[in-house]
Amino acid sequence: MTDLVNKPPHYNKGKFECIDYIKQQLGANFPAYLEGNAIKYLHRHKYKDSNIQDLEKSIWYINKLKEHYENL
Repeated sequence: MTDLVNKPPHYNKGKFECIDYIKQQLGANFPAYLEGNAIKYLHRHKYKDSNIQDLEKSIWYINKLKEHYENL
C-alpha cells in the first residue's frame, strides 16, 4: 500500500529524498519552509475531499519542524 503522507513515491525518485535535498538547499531557511507547508496543508484541508490526508501532511511537517529543533 502506498503511503502518500510519509513516503509518497513521487518524492523518492533518484538518489536523494526530496525533503533532504530541500534542507540542503535552504540551509538556515529550512524551518520556515517546514512551517509554511504545515500552514498550507492545515489551511486547505477544509476545501478538499481528502481533508484527513492534508491534516496528516500538516502534522508530518510539524513533526519535521519539531525534529529539526530537537537536533540543534
